[in-house]
Amino acid sequence: MDHLQTIFSNVWYIALAIFFLGVSIFVHELGHFLAARKRGMKVERFSIGFGPKIVSWTGKDGVEYRLSWLPLGGYVALPQLADMGAIEGESKTAAEKLPPISFSTKVIVASAGAVFNVIFAFLLATIVWAVGQQVAEQPNVIGVVRPVIETSDGKIITSPAAAAGIKAGDTVLAVDGREVSTFSDIFESIMLGSGRGENDAPKVTLTIRRDGAVRDIDVFPAYVSRDNLRSIGISIATKVVAANIVPGSAAADAGLKTGDMLMTVDGREIQSTSTIIDHIAQTKDKPITLKYIRADKEHSITLTPRLSENPQTKEPAYMIGITLGAILPSRTAHITPWAQIGEVFTRTWRTLKSLGNRNSDIGLDKMSGPIGIVTIISSAARSSIIDVLYFLVLINVSLAIFNMLPIPVLDGGHILFAVIAKVRGRPLPASVIATTQSVFMLLLFSMIIYVSFFDVRRNLPQSKPAPAAQQQAPEKPAAEEPSK
Repeated sequence: MDHLQTIFSNVWYIALAIFFLGVSIFVHELGHFLAARKRGMKVERFSIGFGPKIVSWTGKDGVEYRLSWLPLGGYVALPQLADMGAIEGESKTAAEKLPPISFSTKVIVASAGAVFNVIFAFLLATIVWAVGQQVAEQPNVIGVVRPVIETSDGKIITSPAAAAGIKAGDTVLAVDGREVSTFSDIFESIMLGSGRGENDAPKVTLTIRRDGAVRDIDVFPAYVSRDNLRSIGISIATKVVAANIVPGSAAADAGLKTGDMLMTVDGREIQSTSTIIDHIAQTKDKPITLKYIRADKEHSITLTPRLSENPQTKEPAYMIGITLGAILPSRTAHITPWAQIGEVFTRTWRTLKSLGNRNSDIGLDKMSGPIGIVTIISSAARSSIIDVLYFLVLINVSLAIFNMLPIPVLDGGHILFAVIAKVRGRPLPASVIATTQSVFMLLLFSMIIYVSFFDVRRNLPQSKPAPAAQQQAPEKPAAEEPSK
């Protein structure tokens, strides 16, 4: 019964994700449709999806409205704007029999879809701003420097961060000269980086603050995960809580209780569960002093680790008898619509720049297509509707930017053709436009298929656990792990 409920739940979230994606596509095409009607253009068809129709009807305005089988976008058939017969189906009215449209009309109608996406994104962002969203506090402080990492080809190597001398507790101020303020910024900047060192090896320069001094450190990332992402083997600093106390252990005898927030060990600030685990591994059976907070009051105890069996490794180890929980505190943030949209514009632009930079490791195989987008939306839906709305802000702004690229078959391509015609004083031959549009549509569909292949592969279970070396910027409390 539980298995059936899981299946129905997954189907529901996927259907919900497809619906939300369809709404974004509808808003885009509605922009073209309304602008075309306002400018007096002939509108033949309004379709959500490409290919053969699932259902269609003709309205009193003479426009055919349809839902088509390929949910890869949509279109408004406008014979006066461009001959898209190979993509949208043959037009019932020859373009040459219709009155020509002005340059301004072409630009307005072609850009209206992107404008509507941005307006829709602003409305969604306004809801997110008014209700508030849970935002994890992600300090730009390194909590863990892993001693080794596993590369994409299965090799175990010294982590680039450890090799470069990066230490837990270092505050990262900038990556490759770009200021960062959160761990997500650090993670994203390393992943999107295009720096290269000797022998064309990936390189990143971290500007860090340690003990009040600021310095630049060159680090040479390795490739991890099946996506071959740049990683240096660091994790975020977290708060550490005593999630469970083993009865009769050193911690229990010292008076520690579940829920105590651990602050320092022997005067060293606790940045992660590894801070305590590594410290005890070094001090062994020597007494340690823990400072912790309980009921908003600070306390201090001294206790001595005892040799016992590690429940994970089944080998003897010095332990104090705590199950540690790594926590990222969160808060309800009311981020203005302008700030939300501005952040998306910045991130999308940075990704496009990395995509076009030959020194970057970001290629089309790292992008998300319809399958990836539906997967992300369905995952967000499991969390909260606010997470879905925030992701839809990202989708709509990205859709607007992508469609305005000066590439034939996209809205920016229509504007490009209009500008060329304006400059040369006469329109381009219809056959040239039609052929160019067909070629680029074929390329676009090929790109979608290519990206979708990696979307599917990315969501398939791995044959073994993901390497511990992969950098992560978690947005929720991390899983608990046995303490020493």
